[in-house]
Amino acid sequence: MLDASTKAQLKSYLERATQPIEIVASLDDSKASGDLQSLLRDISDSSARISVTESRTDSHRKPSFSVNRPGENHGPRFAGLPLGHEFTSLILALLQTGGYPPKIEEAVLQQIRALDGDFEFEIYVSLTCHSCPDVVQALNLMAVQNPRIKNTMIDGALFQEEVKERQIMAVPTVFLNGTEFSQGRMSLEEILAKIDTSGVEREARKIAAKEPFDVLIVGGGPAGAAAAVYAARKGIRTGVASERFGGQVLDTLGIENFVSVKKTEGPQFAVALEQHVRDYEVDIMNMQRATKLTPQTGPAQNLIEIQLESGASLKARSVIITTGARWRNINVPGEHEYKNKGVAYCPHCDGPLFKGKRVAVIGGGNSGVEAAIDLAGIVGHVTLIEFDIALRADAVLQRKLHSLSNVTVFANAQTTEITGDSQKVNGLVYKNRATGEINKVALEGVFIQIGLIPNTDWLKGTVELSKHGEIVVDARGQTSVPGVFAAGDATTVPFKQIIIAAGDGAKAALSAFDHLIRTPIAVAEMETSLAA
Repeated sequence: MLDASTKAQLKSYLERATQPIEIVASLDDSKASGDLQSLLRDISDSSARISVTESRTDSHRKPSFSVNRPGENHGPRFAGLPLGHEFTSLILALLQTGGYPPKIEEAVLQQIRALDGDFEFEIYVSLTCHSCPDVVQALNLMAVQNPRIKNTMIDGALFQEEVKERQIMAVPTVFLNGTEFSQGRMSLEEILAKIDTSGVEREARKIAAKEPFDVLIVGGGPAGAAAAVYAARKGIRTGVASERFGGQVLDTLGIENFVSVKKTEGPQFAVALEQHVRDYEVDIMNMQRATKLTPQTGPAQNLIEIQLESGASLKARSVIITTGARWRNINVPGEHEYKNKGVAYCPHCDGPLFKGKRVAVIGGGNSGVEAAIDLAGIVGHVTLIEFDIALRADAVLQRKLHSLSNVTVFANAQTTEITGDSQKVNGLVYKNRATGEINKVALEGVFIQIGLIPNTDWLKGTVELSKHGEIVVDARGQTSVPGVFAAGDATTVPFKQIIIAAGDGAKAALSAFDHLIRTPIAVAEMETSLAA
C-alpha cells in the first residue's frame, strides 16, 4: 500500500511514540477492506509498539478502524482509508495515542479534559479537501484527551449512501450526537468555544484585564503576521487579536508565487506564519472578532480602544488593521438557503462530492475558470456563467477550458436564482443580458467564484472607507485616524496578493513604530512605566 519512502518516513515518526497502541479494524470482503488491511499491515510493521486486530462486529461502517491505548475504546476512528490529506491526521492520531504530547497550550488541554458531557462526533470528509484535516485532527486530539469524547472520520466518497441520506453537500461536515454541528473549516478553539460557553466567558475576562499594548494588530493573516513580527522586533508590547490565525490563506490550496517558497499549500503556510510570530513575545488572542474601534484622546491618556464580540475590549497606543476579505456572494434567491446544500465556494474541497453530476461555476476570472477546469475532471458536466461579455481569465486558461468537451460557457449572462427542492440544489436560472431571455439549467451544484469583499463593516463611520468598502490608506499604511494603520486585502492597495499583504504588514508596523516614537506618552502612562 505505502511506497518505500513513505514507509521509512512513517517509521521515523512512530519512533516518537512511548506507549503501546492498539488498532482494531472492522472489515468485510470488499476491495476497500483489502486495501485498508494492507495499509494497517504497513503501519504495524513500522513500529513494535503497534498491534492490529480484526473484528467483524466492531463497527457498522466497513472498512474502518479505531486507534486506542490498551484497555480503552474512545480513541479516534477512521471509516475508510485515511490517505491523501488525511494521512497526516492518521499519523498524529497514532502519535498522540502513543504518548507523544500535542503542540497545544496546557490550558487548552485542561479545558478539553474538564468538558462535562458525552460527545460523539462524526466528520464527513473528502481526501482531496485541504480544510478537512484541521477539523479531523482537532476532534481526534479531543478524543485522545477525554474518554467521554469520540470522533469518527468518514470518507464521503466511500460511504456515499450516508452522504445521500444525511443530505451532505459540502465537506467537512460534522455531526455531534447525531445532529449537524458545523460545516467548513473550524479550529480547535472554535470547536471548544461552541461546546464550552463558560470557556468563552473566562477568556473574555482574561482579555479585559490586559494592560494596553504599544501596537495591537487586528487580524491574523499574512499582513497581520508580518506586522506582528516587525513590531515585536522593535521590542515594543505587541498583541494580535484575530478570528482565526491565517485568515483567508487557510482556504487557499496551492501557493506558488510567494518568492523564496517554490510551492506550498495555504494551511501549511498559515501554520508557518503563526510559528514565526510565536518566536517573538507576541500576545496572540485567537477567536476574537472586533466590533468597534474608538479613538480616545483624553488628557491622561492617548489610547485607541478595540471592542470585541465577546464583550471584552483592548487598548493600545497604535492599531494595525489587517482583517482581510471574504468570499463575495452573488446575492440571489437560493444562495443563502442552499449554502452547503449544493452552493459551494471551494471546488478543491467539495468537488469530489459532485462526482459524475452536473454543476455550474459562476465567474469568468482566473479563479472561476481554474475551478471549471478542475471540476471538469471530476463531475459529469460544468456550466460556466460569466456576467461580462467575455471571460476575463488568462488566455492560457481559456484555451484549456475551451478544449474540454464537458464544459459549456455562457458569457454576458446574469445569474438570477439558484433553485432547489427545499433539501438541495436542483438548478440555476440566468438571463441572457443581450436578449433578455430567461434560461434554466438543471444541475446539482453551484460553485461561486466572483472574488472577495473586505471585512470592514465594523469600521463604518470611524475610519475612511472607499466606495468598495476598503480602508483608505496612504503610502505608509496610515488611515484617516491618527495612530490607526491598515494593511492587506482590507485596504485600497491594489493587487490582492499574499506577498503584497505581507509587505504592507511590515510597512504598517514600521509606520506604527515611527508614530509611537514621535508621539509623547501621556503623563499617567509615563508614571506607570517608571513605577514598573
